Amino acid sequence: MEMTQPLPLLGGLSAAQFMRRYWQKKPLLVRQAVPGLVPPIARAALFDLAARDEVESRLIRHAGGRWQLRHGPLARRALPPLSQPGWTLLVQGVDLHHDGVHALLAPFRFLPEARLDDLMISYASDGGGVGPHFDSYDVFLLQARGRRRWSIGRQRDLRLQPDVPLKILAHFEPEQQFVLEPGDMLYLPPRYAHDGVAIGGDCMTCSIGLRAPVADALAADLLARIAEAQADVAVPGRRYADPAQPAVATPAAMPAALQAFARVAVREALRDPSAIDRALGESLTEPKPQVYFDAQQVPGTIRAVRLDRRTRMLYDARHLYINGESFRAAGRDATLMRALADRRALGAHELARASEGAQALIADWCEAGWLHAE
Repeated sequence: MEMTQPLPLLGGLSAAQFMRRYWQKKPLLVRQAVPGLVPPIARAALFDLAARDEVESRLIRHAGGRWQLRHGPLARRALPPLSQPGWTLLVQGVDLHHDGVHALLAPFRFLPEARLDDLMISYASDGGGVGPHFDSYDVFLLQARGRRRWSIGRQRDLRLQPDVPLKILAHFEPEQQFVLEPGDMLYLPPRYAHDGVAIGGDCMTCSIGLRAPVADALAADLLARIAEAQADVAVPGRRYADPAQPAVATPAAMPAALQAFARVAVREALRDPSAIDRALGESLTEPKPQVYFDAQQVPGTIRAVRLDRRTRMLYDARHLYINGESFRAAGRDATLMRALADRRALGAHELARASEGAQALIADWCEAGWLHAE
C-alpha cells in the first residue's frame, strides 16, 4: 500500500497523514469512506453465526430504563422480532467466519497487523444500542446498513452506572453528534466516549477494533511462554543448592539465598532479548480459543497459496510467526515468507524460488489448513 496516496477510506488523507494527525489523537468522520458499500454479510447469515457455539455473541435490550444482557449462542427464536425496538445483537470476530467480512479488513492494513484485532458486527432494531461507553483501544465504526446516530465526547468522568450488566457511563457528556449512512465511517481514539443509536431499524454497523495489550497481562503471558520454552530444552537447568544452610529456629522465614537464586533465575531467563521477541510473536499470532482449522488434502504440486482468513502471520528480523508458532528465517526464504505475511498470498513464480525446506513447510501449513493451495 502506498503510504502517501490519498485514500477515500480516510476522507482523502493518505495513510501517513492519518497516522500523523489523527491516530490516537482525535476523531475523524469520513463520509462515503467505502462508496456504494453493500452489507458484507446477509442478516440471516449473521443470525446463523450468532447461534453457533464457537462464535461469541451477545443480545442487549433496553426498555423502560432497564438494560438486559444475554450471552450466546443465540438461536433465531431467541432474538426479538425485527419490529420490536430497543435491541441489539453483537457478533464478535465475524471476519474469522466469513470471507466477505474478512475482506473489509484489507483496506486497514496500513496499520500493523499485530494491532488489528477483529471485526465485530452490531445489528440493531430502531433505537437499539449499547449505551454510552468508551473503549480502551482504537476503533473504526463503518456503517454497512441503515442509519445510526453517534454522540461522542472527550469524557473525563469515567464512572460507570452501578448494577447494570454493561459498562455504561454514569454521566455521559457528548460534544458532537453525527448520523452515519451506509458507507460512512467514524474513527475514535482510545477512551473517547461514544453512544450509537439505530435510527429506523435494520441497522448494521461494522466495528474494526484494534488490540492494545495490558502491560501486566502481556508480561504474565510472555513469562509463561519463556518458561515453557526453557522447560522444553533437553539440558536441565541449574538447580538451587544450599550446602551451607544452618539449622533454623524460625522455619517459616524465607531464606535470603533462595530469594537471590530466584531473582537471578528470572534475570537469566530474560537476558536473551530474542526470547522475549519470540514469545511476543507467538502470543500475538496465537489463534483465539474459538478458532480451529480443518485439515485438508495437499495437491502434489502447489502452484500458489493464500493464507486462511483465520491465520495470523507476523515476522521480525530473525523469526517468522504463524498461529502461535515461531520459525527462524533468513536469506531468500525469509524474504519470501515475509511477502506471504504482508500480502497474505504467494504466486507460482515466487513459490518456485523457495527452497525445498520452505516448500515442505508451506505444504505442512496447507495440510493443517493454515494456508490454501490454489
